[in-house]
Amino acid sequence: MNNFKSAEQEKDLEMAHEYDGIRELDNRLPPWWLWGFYVTIIFAVVYLWRYHVAESAPLSEEEYNISVARAEAEVEAYLKKKGESVNENTVEYLTAADDLAAGLKLYTASCVACHNAKGEGGVGPNLTDEYWLHGGDIKSIFKTIKYGVDGKGMASWQAVYSPKQMAQLASYVKSLGGTNPPGGREPQGVLYREERAASATDSLQAVVKE
Repeated sequence: MNNFKSAEQEKDLEMAHEYDGIRELDNRLPPWWLWGFYVTIIFAVVYLWRYHVAESAPLSEEEYNISVARAEAEVEAYLKKKGESVNENTVEYLTAADDLAAGLKLYTASCVACHNAKGEGGVGPNLTDEYWLHGGDIKSIFKTIKYGVDGKGMASWQAVYSPKQMAQLASYVKSLGGTNPPGGREPQGVLYREERAASATDSLQAVVKE
């Protein structure tokens, strides 16, 4: 295995080097060591070609980024399945009666103090007319609820409510448009008009009746 010469043959292997009584022998390296060294050379050539020349496999940083992207996709799919992957760019106007009912509960718990029970406005602006300070489309309403408005008394609710809940709340607020309850605060902001789906109006009326 080691291919060493016996002690009796050492005399034939001696070289003309001796240091403090230590003699140098012309002995070959062990075969296991040589073959191990050859294997590392072959591995290095294959690795260099695969990763740096042909680029047929990802490097460590790329592999990490791929793993992170895969994990984020899995989380996104899980949240989407639960209905929690909503943000200000993907939110849609929810017209189902159960979503509007959930939005009404959230509105009652968090918004009545500033906007009054029917959205007619108080400390905060009127939510039932066609004028909006920060946009009247569903994405703008969701964004306002999520991030709040600095210096205007509008709190950020993203740490309190889930994305789905904020979507329900934004949808309920949007559904208040055109209801025009008595005693509404004067219009503020910019005029915003949008076609309203009849199903949303019907759902809101059903929620209010309940």
